Amino acid sequence: MSPVLNLIGRSNKLFLSDITNNTKALYKTVSTSRFLVLGGAGSIGQAVVKEIFKRNPLKLHVVDISENNLVELVRDIRSSFGYIKGDFQTFALDIGSLEYDAFFKADGQYDYVLNLSALKHVRSEKDPYTLMRMIDVNVFNTDKTLQQCIAAGVKKYFCVSTDKAANPVNMMGASKRIMEMFLMRRSLEIEISTARFANVAFSDGSLLHGFNQRLEKRQPIVAPNDIKRYFVTPQESGELCLMSCIFGKNRDIFFPKLSENLHLITFADIAVKYLQQKGYEPILCASEDEARELAKTLPDEGKWPCLFTSSDTTGEKDFEEFFTDAETLDMQRFENLGVIKNQPEFDPELLATFETSIAAMKNNLAWDKESIVKLFFKMLPDFGHKETGKYLDGKM
Repeated sequence: MSPVLNLIGRSNKLFLSDITNNTKALYKTVSTSRFLVLGGAGSIGQAVVKEIFKRNPLKLHVVDISENNLVELVRDIRSSFGYIKGDFQTFALDIGSLEYDAFFKADGQYDYVLNLSALKHVRSEKDPYTLMRMIDVNVFNTDKTLQQCIAAGVKKYFCVSTDKAANPVNMMGASKRIMEMFLMRRSLEIEISTARFANVAFSDGSLLHGFNQRLEKRQPIVAPNDIKRYFVTPQESGELCLMSCIFGKNRDIFFPKLSENLHLITFADIAVKYLQQKGYEPILCASEDEARELAKTLPDEGKWPCLFTSSDTTGEKDFEEFFTDAETLDMQRFENLGVIKNQPEFDPELLATFETSIAAMKNNLAWDKESIVKLFFKMLPDFGHKETGKYLDGKM
């Protein structure tokens, strides 16, 4: 059994039957197509790139702002899969930049464009400036690259969303929900599909990825004991995105079906399994100070200090959901993949208001979080945002 699967409490790969049932169709489409992957060096992006690469595409270009992650992606691919006859290249570019615009103008010959770029952290809403960048990356860069794809005659545009876009309670989830509204507008001009899925286990910057860092740096393991989440492996995230990109009809949103293979688990439970897998006995601590102090001695005894607490920070959702009661579902097409079917429903005046409001804030070089939250409530009247005044950066 995969160590990651064991940690998230299951033994079977989530999409194995759907991938197996569509093996020939996937290979035929990928091997005769040209791909551009944006944000392709993040955890999900790398997983998507690998799924495409191993099916021998005619062209695979990868763009990401992280030069170091692109280097690791290439090393990983060369070490795992080797080479393809097709054109495989990476480019260290910010998709919001003029340099990216010039790159796309010089080429632009792609059948499929997959956008995996995102600001994904709930903690990114703690200050108005990072929050504005989240809006740029998650909403406006998506719309800009969509327009470029339309002009270049790209066949299909895939963009990753999040389960947190269903009845959002934080600004990250709400920004992705607003992004979906912009996607609906462009779906009249180009075929689009997207995916909502669970937490990707050990993805860059995630709490589980932080467990590796804490062990390496001999620091306490900290996790909430009251928040349950669904988890998929990095490979499963890549498979879900590729399935949606290749087989999704216009405006489809793919998501993993809930089953005995996909169930809720707390971060604290995973922390205990993780430490046991690493050969350490978890020792529960009562405070940060105690945990920091014990980290100096316990590891030498085969033990590790843990601090498990309840969550009280802004933007944490008590539970996860992939769709709302108002959305139309197709649960028959795939064995382990559900599909949300959408009509091109959007309010052009509301989208224009969002664009002009954000532009005015930027032109003044001055804005505050309250103004942005107010605008989000205008876009999403049922937005369940609650401000607690506490953020993850204020905790260990």
